[in-house]
Amino acid sequence: MDLFRLYRADGDRRVRDQLVELHMGLAQMIARRFHGRGEAQDDLQQVASLGLLKAIERFDPERGVAFSTFALPTIAGELKRHFRDKGWMVRVPRSVQELRAELNEVTAQLTQELGRAPKATEISDRLGCRVELVLEALEARRAYRCASLESPRAAEDASVVDRLGTSDRGFEGVLDRAEVRRLLETLPPRERRIVVLRFFGSLTQSEIAQRLGLSQMHVSRLLNDSLGQMSMAASAAS
Repeated sequence: MDLFRLYRADGDRRVRDQLVELHMGLAQMIARRFHGRGEAQDDLQQVASLGLLKAIERFDPERGVAFSTFALPTIAGELKRHFRDKGWMVRVPRSVQELRAELNEVTAQLTQELGRAPKATEISDRLGCRVELVLEALEARRAYRCASLESPRAAEDASVVDRLGTSDRGFEGVLDRAEVRRLLETLPPRERRIVVLRFFGSLTQSEIAQRLGLSQMHVSRLLNDSLGQMSMAASAAS
């Protein structure tokens, strides 16, 4: 408290640096609570250090409150703002960012209540907002964290870019939608639905698996087999 009073009196940066050093452990402890959310620990510690500096600047030792009690929400708030504002790879409106958090919670609730993935209209009714906002927030979820095309997918050896090449091979030589429709008709109903959801619904394999009650690896195998069958059908017709 004497150091805080001294810093409040003359604003000596050397005193401030000493206060930072004394309380850096607190900032690191709070940063560790946010680990595992897709951000490097070094980056989280830098954000927490900035929050610590803000707490030191704002702390009044005469109010009779322990500095740790005052600093904790300040540092945690800085980290939360970092995830809210800096975690998006593509800029989206603040209102959509905030709706995304509610969307996740409401989607989980409705999924449990309905026993299936809720429709956008059902989500909008629960949230009390326009369905267009829900659709915008659903699309914005893809902008939060973009994976590298070179990174491997879970339970798969191939990277995303390798899988994209494999998937595209099923559509080589297809010149128009009528031909695509003809090739889709060669597939069983379940496999046809998987291909449609993947390439026309823009769903990921994990999202398709959840919707159909299958494992992601099973969907991957069915998708690859279906694309191979379509490729063979296209070759036979040419």
